[in-house]
Amino acid sequence: MESIIKKIEAEISAWSPQGGSEEVGIVRATGDGIAEVDGLSNAVMSEMVLFDPTFDRTLAEALKDPSPVYGLVLNLEEDGVRAVILGDASKIYEGMLVRRLNRLLSIPVGEPLVGRVVNPLGEPVDGKGSSGATEMRPIEREAYGVIDRAPVNVPLHTGVKAIDAMIPIGRGQRELIIGDRGTGKTSIAIDTIINQKNEPASTRPVCIYVAIGQKESKTAKLVAELEERGAMEYTIIVTAPASAPAALQFLAPFAGATIGEYFMEQGRDALVIYDDLSKQAVAYRQMSLLLRRPPGREAYPGDIFYLHSRLLERAAKLSKERGGGSLTALPIIETQEGDVSAYIPTNVISITDGQIYLEANLFNKGQRPAINVGISVSRVGSSAQTKAMKKVAGKIKLELAQFRELEAFMQFSSDLDAETKKRIDAGRRMTEVLNQGRGVPLPFHMEAAVIFAATNGYLDAFSPEEVGAVEATLQEYFSREAPDVLAAIGESKEISGQLEKTLREKLDTFVARHGSETSSART
Repeated sequence: MESIIKKIEAEISAWSPQGGSEEVGIVRATGDGIAEVDGLSNAVMSEMVLFDPTFDRTLAEALKDPSPVYGLVLNLEEDGVRAVILGDASKIYEGMLVRRLNRLLSIPVGEPLVGRVVNPLGEPVDGKGSSGATEMRPIEREAYGVIDRAPVNVPLHTGVKAIDAMIPIGRGQRELIIGDRGTGKTSIAIDTIINQKNEPASTRPVCIYVAIGQKESKTAKLVAELEERGAMEYTIIVTAPASAPAALQFLAPFAGATIGEYFMEQGRDALVIYDDLSKQAVAYRQMSLLLRRPPGREAYPGDIFYLHSRLLERAAKLSKERGGGSLTALPIIETQEGDVSAYIPTNVISITDGQIYLEANLFNKGQRPAINVGISVSRVGSSAQTKAMKKVAGKIKLELAQFRELEAFMQFSSDLDAETKKRIDAGRRMTEVLNQGRGVPLPFHMEAAVIFAATNGYLDAFSPEEVGAVEATLQEYFSREAPDVLAAIGESKEISGQLEKTLREKLDTFVARHGSETSSART
């Protein structure tokens, strides 16, 4: 092997159109998706390199290869570099030529990507041909500073009543969705994408869904659902499946952030969902150990916090001087047995502006979404709510938290006083109102009208068991007999004066009609 390397080094020094060992190196060893490269003494961190089996062609000719294999420099060492292989590692062998590309890892961005499924390098993988995107942007960049940002005060409606009422998300916010496997984390994210169909086209955000380490069948099913619901027309899917190298799973969230930043800098709104960062952390741990970086807690490298912070800090609401665009981030973290105090969950909780915690026990009881209102929080809060939602949902969170405490206490007491029983029934009604199945996000005006009815006592005539069916009937009633009221709420974003009076009249009519029907059916 040494004689082969010496022979190649002699050939490189004889053929050095771009500066010998400063621009060209050779693979010393390769394995597990990592290449050790001799030479490249001028290489920089996060620079792209090209693995080229041919000596007698220029760099321009090498880049025309139909299936080039790139690498990403991540370790700068005394006698060379270590690079992760971004592609088919089986094509890389000892003694192979490696060329510097003199640019940081960049991907194509722009409008042509909308409606497409791409890999973390921006290459389409949906079988629909080239995307046509030509503008290239570095996959990593410094986040905007405080001066360039504006307060987060415009709501991003998810269409999920429980979230829009109690844990509002603003455009430019970072809201963590956390919970055990199979508790509905992805469902909330997908419902949020689908719900943007209910927003005016002028203010509708471009949605980017980043699938990290997911089964390809799951991603294909998701794409089919979004196409069926008409949501792919404003959505981009970035996929790094479980079969992809760890390097691509590590890069996928950064690719999603880079694509989102393009739209943000155009003065538009964008939403990026990272599903999920637990798998990115595992991929980064794998890469770091193979790169011989020292392991820390749970074998994660010491800079794992920095990995997620520099990613999530890129979410922002820009100032008017910067165009006023926004990038909202919804990272997802999977917990083990509900342990939010583990390493990666605590890291991401401390970086984000709040968390939506989904609890397995609530999920198993049939609550959808299974949100634990006690430890779920939005640190932006009512700043990201419309006046209408503030008015109707102001006390819900506190009342539900108190109801949970009473419900736990109730298990140990068979005899309840009238006041306690009344509060427990009220809590059960509200829980039923906030229950919502997957794939049926509600427009903002419908959410506001339904929650107004619940918080103003219009559903008290019905037992908690009847509320679910009554609410579905109420939605049909509003759509059929009060579309002007819904339109007015959606346009004005508040419920006051004559509009509130009209809404109360409609609700009185509904209760008079359906309350009597329910009571007669009960008897």
